[in-house]
Amino acid sequence: MKMRATPQELAIIKHTLRQETVPRVQKRLRALYLFLSGKTCQETAEIIGMTAATVSNINRTYKQSGLEGLPGKSIPGRPSRLSPPQQEQLRHIVLEKLPKEVGLCEKANWTAELIGNYIFREFGYRYSIRGITRMLEHMGIVYIRPHYMMAESINPSPSIRKSR
Repeated sequence: MKMRATPQELAIIKHTLRQETVPRVQKRLRALYLFLSGKTCQETAEIIGMTAATVSNINRTYKQSGLEGLPGKSIPGRPSRLSPPQQEQLRHIVLEKLPKEVGLCEKANWTAELIGNYIFREFGYRYSIRGITRMLEHMGIVYIRPHYMMAESINPSPSIRKSR
């Protein structure tokens, strides 16, 4: 095995890998670490689960831009099927009205499923639950699931005390 980096470089990559939270960047750092440790592009690719060309591209990017170049460009994904005016209408409905006010059901809170039903009824598009939550994030709406807690009883039982 031919080492392609100094032990100090490998230590920096390993430290960066431990600090990284984005899975895609972690995978790229692991590939870089294995390759610079002496594995071939093909061996690294098989271990990590990517192509040898991708491993080679990661190494080239590292040589050109250092670790700062590894995160790469963001992957934007498919554009929303809802137009900006439709998104604004949806935003207004979700933030200003209750599901029963728009004729969906008697629930007091919006759920991703109810939002999906509203989108299908009004605009004719079906979205997955994950697609709905992503769209809400892009619209600046934080979607959280409600947490239910047991209410304390009105007359709690007396605490047990040790006798002296």
